[in-house]
Amino acid sequence: MTGLPRRLVLGGVLAVCAGGAAAAAAAPRLGEPAPPFRAMDADGRRRALSDFAGKIVVLEWTNSGCPYCGKHYGSGTMQALQRKAVKDGVVWLTVASSAPDMQGYFTPATARAWKAMVHNAATAILLDGDGKIGRLYEAKATPQMFVIDRAGRVAYMGGIDDRPYTDPESLKGAKPYVALALADLRAGRPVAIPVSQPYGCSVKYNSAE
Repeated sequence: MTGLPRRLVLGGVLAVCAGGAAAAAAAPRLGEPAPPFRAMDADGRRRALSDFAGKIVVLEWTNSGCPYCGKHYGSGTMQALQRKAVKDGVVWLTVASSAPDMQGYFTPATARAWKAMVHNAATAILLDGDGKIGRLYEAKATPQMFVIDRAGRVAYMGGIDDRPYTDPESLKGAKPYVALALADLRAGRPVAIPVSQPYGCSVKYNSAE
């Protein structure tokens, strides 16, 4: 290596570094380690995925103005699933990635008010107004769901169920993908349906970025 021109050596180093950065920011892949993140929650606590090592973690993207989220919160199905999961030792993180001045944007105060109003039972609400976590996970819809297993690997990603409608009546007979994935993981089984098509409103990222 000592005989190579300095600019070639530096170029190679930069290429390796760029490749490493790209790998670190890679989209979530089934069976692979979940992308790490840090964020403030609605109560002012800094949260990191690494804080929950050894636990099953659910990521739920939400938008308080989205009718698809409204179907699940208005019917109480989302809160019931959150309560059961948390009772079973699962860490449930509701993620709000709407940008400032966009539908569903949360400040700490508005997030806490919404939590109280809808009786959200998540472990924490993560404030992701800059969209960093959402883009890291390539979240496109609300609600969009990810389940991370105890080894920190992506075990499920997709919709909360198989009914991409806003009508609460559509919940009858729905296949509850997230609930089924959690039941599989708690029983020590591979997740039978690890991927599904997410549905809902588009995540309201800052369009200028």
